[in-house]
Amino acid sequence: MGYVDEAPFAYLLPDGTLTGESAVIATEVLGRLGAQRIEPVAATWESLIPGLLAGRYDMAAGALTITPELSNTVLFSNPHYRLGDTLLVVRSNPRQLRSYGDIAADRRLRLAVVTGSAQYDYALDAGMSAHQLLSVQNSQAQLQAVRTGRAAAAAGSELSMRRLAQRDPARVQALAVFADDPVHAGYGAFAFRPEDATLCDAVNRALKGWLGSAEHLRLVAPFGFGPLHVTTRTAAEVVARAAP
Repeated sequence: MGYVDEAPFAYLLPDGTLTGESAVIATEVLGRLGAQRIEPVAATWESLIPGLLAGRYDMAAGALTITPELSNTVLFSNPHYRLGDTLLVVRSNPRQLRSYGDIAADRRLRLAVVTGSAQYDYALDAGMSAHQLLSVQNSQAQLQAVRTGRAAAAAGSELSMRRLAQRDPARVQALAVFADDPVHAGYGAFAFRPEDATLCDAVNRALKGWLGSAEHLRLVAPFGFGPLHVTTRTAAEVVARAAP
Protein backbone atom coordinates (compact mmCIF):
# COMPACT_ATOMS: atom_id res chain seq x y z
CA MET A 1 0.00 0.00 0.00
CA GLY A 2 1.48 3.32 -1.09
CA TYR A 3 0.93 6.26 1.24
CA VAL A 4 1.99 9.85 1.83
CA ASP A 5 3.08 10.59 5.39
CA GLU A 6 0.47 13.09 6.55
CA ALA A 7 -1.39 13.02 9.85
CA PRO A 8 -4.17 12.22 10.56
CA PHE A 9 -4.56 10.13 7.40
CA ALA A 10 -1.45 7.95 7.23
CA TYR A 11 1.75 8.40 9.23
CA LEU A 12 4.43 6.44 11.07
CA LEU A 13 4.63 6.04 14.81
CA PRO A 14 8.08 6.14 16.46
CA ASP A 15 8.22 2.32 16.38
CA GLY A 16 7.66 2.34 12.61
CA THR A 17 4.00 1.28 12.69
CA LEU A 18 1.79 2.88 10.05
CA THR A 19 -1.34 4.42 11.54
CA GLY A 20 -3.94 7.09 10.71
CA GLU A 21 -7.54 7.10 9.52
CA SER A 22 -6.82 5.77 6.04
CA ALA A 23 -4.27 3.24 7.27
CA VAL A 24 -6.55 1.64 9.87
CA ILE A 25 -9.48 1.48 7.43
CA ALA A 26 -7.29 -0.10 4.76
CA THR A 27 -5.96 -2.64 7.26
CA GLU A 28 -9.47 -3.53 8.42
CA VAL A 29 -10.97 -3.78 4.94
CA LEU A 30 -8.10 -5.72 3.38
CA GLY A 31 -8.10 -8.06 6.37
CA ARG A 32 -11.76 -8.77 5.71
CA LEU A 33 -10.78 -9.66 2.15
CA GLY A 34 -8.19 -12.16 3.37
CA ALA A 35 -4.97 -10.15 3.26
CA GLN A 36 -2.55 -11.51 5.87
CA ARG A 37 0.10 -8.81 5.57
CA ILE A 38 0.07 -5.23 4.31
CA GLU A 39 3.40 -3.71 3.34
CA PRO A 40 3.39 0.11 3.51
CA VAL A 41 5.48 1.93 0.89
CA ALA A 42 6.26 5.60 1.54
CA ALA A 43 5.78 8.04 -1.34
CA THR A 44 5.58 11.76 -1.97
CA TRP A 45 2.55 13.49 -3.44
CA GLU A 46 4.32 13.75 -6.77
CA SER A 47 5.22 10.05 -6.86
CA LEU A 48 2.12 8.46 -5.29
CA ILE A 49 0.04 7.96 -8.44
CA PRO A 50 3.00 7.28 -10.80
CA GLY A 51 4.20 4.66 -8.31
CA LEU A 52 0.78 3.01 -8.29
CA LEU A 53 0.59 2.92 -12.09
CA ALA A 54 4.16 1.55 -12.25
CA GLY A 55 3.24 -1.34 -9.95
CA ARG A 56 5.29 -0.34 -6.90
CA TYR A 57 2.19 -1.07 -4.80
CA ASP A 58 -1.35 -2.32 -5.34
CA MET A 59 -3.30 0.57 -3.84
CA ALA A 60 -2.71 4.14 -2.75
CA ALA A 61 -4.08 5.54 0.50
CA GLY A 62 -3.97 8.54 2.80
CA ALA A 63 -5.49 11.99 2.18
CA LEU A 64 -6.12 11.04 -1.46
CA THR A 65 -9.05 13.12 -2.74
CA ILE A 66 -11.31 12.06 -5.59
CA THR A 67 -11.08 14.49 -8.52
CA PRO A 68 -12.40 14.27 -12.09
CA GLU A 69 -8.85 14.60 -13.42
CA LEU A 70 -7.42 11.74 -11.36
CA SER A 71 -10.46 9.57 -12.08
CA ASN A 72 -9.34 9.52 -15.72
CA THR A 73 -6.09 7.89 -14.59
CA VAL A 74 -6.93 5.61 -11.66
CA LEU A 75 -9.88 3.75 -10.20
CA PHE A 76 -11.18 5.21 -6.95
CA SER A 77 -12.96 3.25 -4.28
CA ASN A 78 -16.09 4.82 -2.88
CA PRO A 79 -15.09 7.53 -0.40
CA HIS A 80 -14.48 6.69 3.26
CA TYR A 81 -14.74 10.30 4.47
CA ARG A 82 -15.99 13.76 3.54
CA LEU A 83 -13.87 16.64 4.78
CA GLY A 84 -13.85 20.38 4.26
CA ASP A 85 -10.82 22.67 4.05
CA THR A 86 -9.61 25.53 6.20
CA LEU A 87 -6.70 27.95 6.45
CA LEU A 88 -3.70 27.97 8.77
CA VAL A 89 -2.84 31.59 9.60
CA VAL A 90 -0.75 33.62 12.02
CA ARG A 91 -2.26 33.74 15.50
CA SER A 92 -5.21 36.20 15.76
CA ASN A 93 -5.44 36.27 11.95
CA PRO A 94 -4.27 39.90 11.58
CA ARG A 95 -5.19 40.04 7.86
CA GLN A 96 -8.71 38.72 8.60
CA LEU A 97 -8.46 36.00 5.96
CA ARG A 98 -11.61 33.85 5.77
CA SER A 99 -11.57 32.36 2.28
CA TYR A 100 -9.53 31.65 -0.82
CA GLY A 101 -11.14 34.77 -2.27
CA ASP A 102 -9.71 36.97 0.48
CA ILE A 103 -6.21 35.95 -0.55
CA ALA A 104 -6.98 36.27 -4.26
CA ALA A 105 -8.11 39.86 -3.67
CA ASP A 106 -4.62 40.94 -2.55
CA ARG A 107 -2.04 39.94 -5.15
CA ARG A 108 0.76 40.55 -2.64
CA LEU A 109 -0.35 37.58 -0.53
CA ARG A 110 0.78 34.01 -1.04
CA LEU A 111 -0.87 30.73 -0.07
CA ALA A 112 1.16 27.63 0.84
CA VAL A 113 -0.28 24.46 -0.71
CA VAL A 114 1.12 20.95 -0.97
CA THR A 115 2.27 20.16 -4.49
CA GLY A 116 -0.34 18.11 -6.32
CA SER A 117 -3.07 18.73 -3.74
CA ALA A 118 -6.68 19.59 -4.54
CA GLN A 119 -6.24 22.91 -2.73
CA TYR A 120 -3.97 24.14 -5.53
CA ASP A 121 -6.85 23.85 -8.00
CA TYR A 122 -9.40 25.24 -5.52
CA ALA A 123 -7.27 28.37 -5.07
CA LEU A 124 -7.01 28.90 -8.82
CA ASP A 125 -10.79 28.43 -9.13
CA ALA A 126 -11.24 31.17 -6.53
CA GLY A 127 -9.28 33.65 -8.66
CA MET A 128 -5.80 33.31 -7.24
CA SER A 129 -2.92 33.64 -9.69
CA ALA A 130 -0.30 30.90 -9.99
CA HIS A 131 2.23 33.46 -8.69
CA GLN A 132 0.32 33.59 -5.39
CA LEU A 133 0.66 29.85 -4.81
CA LEU A 134 3.69 28.60 -2.92
CA SER A 135 3.95 24.88 -3.66
CA VAL A 136 5.66 22.89 -0.90
CA GLN A 137 6.36 19.20 -0.37
CA ASN A 138 4.35 18.51 2.80
CA SER A 139 2.30 19.95 5.64
CA GLN A 140 5.37 20.61 7.80
CA ALA A 141 6.67 22.90 5.05
CA GLN A 142 3.29 24.66 5.04
CA LEU A 143 3.60 25.34 8.77
CA GLN A 144 7.11 26.70 8.30
CA ALA A 145 5.97 28.96 5.44
CA VAL A 146 3.32 30.57 7.64
CA ARG A 147 5.67 30.85 10.63
CA THR A 148 8.34 32.63 8.61
CA GLY A 149 5.97 34.87 6.64
CA ARG A 150 6.77 33.31 3.26
CA ALA A 151 3.03 32.71 2.99
CA ALA A 152 0.10 34.60 4.50
CA ALA A 153 -1.73 31.31 5.00
CA ALA A 154 -1.67 27.61 4.23
CA ALA A 155 -4.63 25.60 2.94
CA GLY A 156 -5.51 22.00 3.61
CA SER A 157 -8.11 19.74 5.16
CA GLU A 158 -9.59 21.00 8.41
CA LEU A 159 -8.09 18.11 10.38
CA SER A 160 -4.62 18.54 8.88
CA MET A 161 -4.57 22.27 9.58
CA ARG A 162 -5.80 21.78 13.15
CA ARG A 163 -3.01 19.30 13.78
CA LEU A 164 -0.46 21.75 12.40
CA ALA A 165 -1.81 24.48 14.66
CA GLN A 166 -1.33 22.22 17.68
CA ARG A 167 2.41 22.12 16.97
CA ASP A 168 2.79 25.85 17.56
CA PRO A 169 -0.39 27.26 19.14
CA ALA A 170 1.36 30.42 20.33
CA ARG A 171 2.12 31.50 16.75
CA VAL A 172 -0.45 29.98 14.41
CA GLN A 173 -4.09 28.90 14.35
CA ALA A 174 -6.50 27.00 12.12
CA LEU A 175 -9.64 28.93 11.23
CA ALA A 176 -12.79 27.56 12.82
CA VAL A 177 -14.92 29.26 10.13
CA PHE A 178 -13.80 29.06 6.50
CA ALA A 179 -15.96 30.29 3.61
CA ASP A 180 -15.60 27.98 0.62
CA ASP A 181 -17.67 26.54 -2.20
CA PRO A 182 -19.34 23.36 -0.85
CA VAL A 183 -18.31 21.54 -4.03
CA HIS A 184 -14.72 21.76 -2.76
CA ALA A 185 -15.38 19.35 0.10
CA GLY A 186 -12.82 16.59 -0.16
CA TYR A 187 -13.93 12.98 -0.50
CA GLY A 188 -11.11 10.67 0.52
CA ALA A 189 -10.75 7.29 -1.15
CA PHE A 190 -8.31 4.55 -2.04
CA ALA A 191 -6.88 4.45 -5.56
CA PHE A 192 -6.18 1.43 -7.76
CA ARG A 193 -4.78 0.75 -11.21
CA PRO A 194 -7.45 0.67 -13.94
CA GLU A 195 -6.81 -3.04 -14.52
CA ASP A 196 -7.51 -3.84 -10.86
CA ALA A 197 -11.27 -3.28 -10.97
CA THR A 198 -11.88 -6.61 -9.21
CA LEU A 199 -9.88 -5.48 -6.16
CA CYS A 200 -11.53 -2.06 -6.17
CA ASP A 201 -15.00 -3.64 -6.32
CA ALA A 202 -14.13 -5.98 -3.44
CA VAL A 203 -12.99 -3.04 -1.30
CA ASN A 204 -16.24 -1.22 -2.08
CA ARG A 205 -18.27 -4.23 -0.97
CA ALA A 206 -16.31 -4.40 2.29
CA LEU A 207 -16.80 -0.67 2.92
CA LYS A 208 -20.53 -0.73 2.25
CA GLY A 209 -22.53 -1.04 5.43
CA TRP A 210 -19.39 -0.94 7.59
CA LEU A 211 -18.70 2.79 7.19
CA GLY A 212 -20.62 4.62 9.89
CA SER A 213 -20.89 1.53 12.07
CA ALA A 214 -19.91 1.64 15.75
CA GLU A 215 -16.75 -0.33 14.93
CA HIS A 216 -15.72 2.04 12.16
CA LEU A 217 -16.32 5.15 14.28
CA ARG A 218 -14.36 3.65 17.18
CA LEU A 219 -11.35 3.00 14.94
CA VAL A 220 -11.23 6.50 13.42
CA ALA A 221 -12.18 8.56 16.50
CA PRO A 222 -8.54 8.88 17.72
CA PHE A 223 -7.72 10.69 14.47
CA GLY A 224 -10.47 13.32 14.81
CA PHE A 225 -13.06 11.67 12.55
CA GLY A 226 -16.68 11.19 13.57
CA PRO A 227 -20.21 10.72 12.25
CA LEU A 228 -20.20 14.10 10.46
CA HIS A 229 -17.37 12.87 8.22
CA VAL A 230 -19.22 9.76 7.03
CA THR A 231 -20.61 9.84 3.48
CA THR A 232 -22.77 7.50 1.43
CA ARG A 233 -21.80 8.96 -1.94
CA THR A 234 -20.14 6.77 -4.52
CA ALA A 235 -16.97 7.72 -6.36
CA ALA A 236 -19.00 8.19 -9.56
CA GLU A 237 -21.34 10.60 -7.78
CA VAL A 238 -18.43 12.63 -6.41
CA VAL A 239 -16.84 12.90 -9.86
CA ALA A 240 -20.13 13.90 -11.51
CA ARG A 241 -20.74 16.59 -8.89
CA ALA A 242 -17.24 18.04 -9.21
CA ALA A 243 -16.97 17.92 -13.00
CA PRO A 244 -17.24 21.33 -14.70
